[in-house]
Amino acid sequence: MFDALWVSTGAVALAEIGDKTQLLALLLAARFRRPWPIIAGILLATLLNHALAGWLGALAAHWLTPQVLRWSVAASFIAIALWTLRPDRLDADAPLPARGAFVATVLAFFLAEIGDKTQVATVLLAAKYHPLWQVVAGTTAGMLLANVPVVLLGSRFAARLPLKAARIAAALVFLALGLWAALAGAG
Repeated sequence: MFDALWVSTGAVALAEIGDKTQLLALLLAARFRRPWPIIAGILLATLLNHALAGWLGALAAHWLTPQVLRWSVAASFIAIALWTLRPDRLDADAPLPARGAFVATVLAFFLAEIGDKTQVATVLLAAKYHPLWQVVAGTTAGMLLANVPVVLLGSRFAARLPLKAARIAAALVFLALGLWAALAGAG
């Protein structure tokens, strides 16, 4: 009943560990030292970005034939699995907006998510799963699950994260989703 919600939450939470937006969350927490406006900014930016991405995925599912959609989704999930294995780095010289913590977070997170693997994953999940609100809620929850502890606990938490193991786990989840998408319509 809530498969779209749970799959979306788990896939994005795993994919987000070690991602540039998680590093951005750590940078924002260190710079502003105001966790609640940062968390609210992450929530709003993610909802807006993933709602747009999910809508695009649902639209693609409507336009494409089931065969083309199945193979596109499968290939894309496998590509994300490979992409997930590559560690992200935040550009140290990237300027942060000088506004308050909330506005800076909304702007920085929304822009950082454009073309990011979690945004691409949201497009793909929305093309594969229904209803759309569960995908967007799930990907947003996954983003918050990965970033809220970083914001609240700061560098002590981030330094202890087994990032390589998390990237491998996320890659395996996306690989499994890709294989499942390829095999689900076969036969």
